[in-house]
Amino acid sequence: MKRARIVTGGAIHDAVEENGKVKLEDGRLLQEEEVEWLPPVQPQTTFALGLNYADHAKELSFQAPKEPLVFLKGPNTFIGHRGETKRPEEATNMHYECELGVIIGKTAKNVKKEEAYDYIAGYTIGNDYAIRDYLENYYRPNLRVKNRDTCTPLGPWFVDKNDIGDPMNLTLKTSINGRITQEGTTADMIFTIPDLIEYLSGFMTLNKNDVILTGTPEGLAQVNAGDTVVTEIEGIGALTNYIRKA
Repeated sequence: MKRARIVTGGAIHDAVEENGKVKLEDGRLLQEEEVEWLPPVQPQTTFALGLNYADHAKELSFQAPKEPLVFLKGPNTFIGHRGETKRPEEATNMHYECELGVIIGKTAKNVKKEEAYDYIAGYTIGNDYAIRDYLENYYRPNLRVKNRDTCTPLGPWFVDKNDIGDPMNLTLKTSINGRITQEGTTADMIFTIPDLIEYLSGFMTLNKNDVILTGTPEGLAQVNAGDTVVTEIEGIGALTNYIRKA
């Protein structure tokens, strides 16, 4: 099942996907452009992975990390499907990053990777924009690179874990203004989803609605004000985002 959180008529509603439309709890069917989209869950602690695809590390001329490179994201960075991301006027190097988002379903502490999937509720798409003008060191990411308001669209859907056969074998794709600029597969992650849950839960407690953004493959490209960026993941959907001047 694909679930969402949307705003219509001045109220927040839970919704599901039905035949390409948005179905509300009262049975109403709406077109996706008729509603305001929120992130499909209210993200709690959100972990983002740097350099978790070997081809991406290579395109940035960095060695792949020997243990997960993780940073945290604040709540104001998140927006929903069809939302607007503000691009700082002074930025010269702003890239999208199509990422599989893993949504934790229950408290997890000291989880072994063989049991990691038991703690997952579902999956979504994240577009974790990076403004690399502000980067000091790839191994110590500057907050301004990854935590600007509106710079992490999330959604459109929360897809139940059981509806995704193998999350480690999904195709990812990004397009700018209809032109495909990135293609990859989650099979190329350096640290798999079970690896990440074991690693993180080994030193801290994970809670329901925590989100792990698992990194992006190679194929980054510049985005500019006026661009429409669509990040897609097989079986989950397509997340549309509009770039505007800050």
